[in-house]
Amino acid sequence: MSWAGFKKNVNRATTQVMMKTGQVEKTNDRETELELRRYRTMEAAANKLLKESKGYLDALRAMTASQMRIAETIDAFYGDSGARDGVSRSYKQAVEDLDAETIKALDGPYRETVLDPISRFCAYFPDVNECLSILYMGTGQHCDYWLTNASGIKKREHKQMDFDRMRAQVKRLTEKPDKDATKLPRTERELEMTKNSYEQLNEQLLDEIPKLIDLRVPYLDPSFEALVKIQLRFCAEAYSRMAQVQQYLDADTRDQYAQGHLDSRVEEVLGEIRALNIAGSI
Repeated sequence: MSWAGFKKNVNRATTQVMMKTGQVEKTNDRETELELRRYRTMEAAANKLLKESKGYLDALRAMTASQMRIAETIDAFYGDSGARDGVSRSYKQAVEDLDAETIKALDGPYRETVLDPISRFCAYFPDVNECLSILYMGTGQHCDYWLTNASGIKKREHKQMDFDRMRAQVKRLTEKPDKDATKLPRTERELEMTKNSYEQLNEQLLDEIPKLIDLRVPYLDPSFEALVKIQLRFCAEAYSRMAQVQQYLDADTRDQYAQGHLDSRVEEVLGEIRALNIAGSI
């Protein structure tokens, strides 16, 4: 960092302290502050979306892993009885196929069409905050375009502090003139320069931040569509495989479940268990 840059950082830090103590008046630009709040809201929502999107894929894997463990336990629980009617083995095979084929087949497309685009979108926030960058998203597809002369939010905050600091200096020199008669005119010229720099940067942000916010929807649309299709495929595959297992279930049990009479069937079996001397009271 150059000496000039170091001095600017020191001056800005001092200005922040003086603002907190009321010695320097902070510029209140409600229009820009509103757009910045909208931007921060979008940034937080996008980062949350990325986190939840990763969690969805992890949840699918966790669910099929849990199904696998349940299937193995049920198959062991049924033992020879399950082997005779094929129900437990059929369920185990269906769950294994769902894990081996469906989940693994969805992993790549999900990353390519959902996770990666959202990750790329979120990766721009540090650049927008710190540097001269902004993201343009084309409708219907994921594409990037760097707009020239787009100023970052952090830079605007620095310019605002410089402007507030110079304005406070001019006010002090006006109220209590310095022995050097040229100091006030010099400070006023510097104030005008910092004011112009701040206003120019502010206008750019007012123009570009709403564009960035508005373009979030056309950017996300393809990923949202892909997410729905992937979920539909997973649910359809899971339903299809479980439907194959259903044919091995007892027809009477299926009918009783459909009619809401399964509770009475369960109570009937529990009654038979209670009749056993070794079962005690259940």
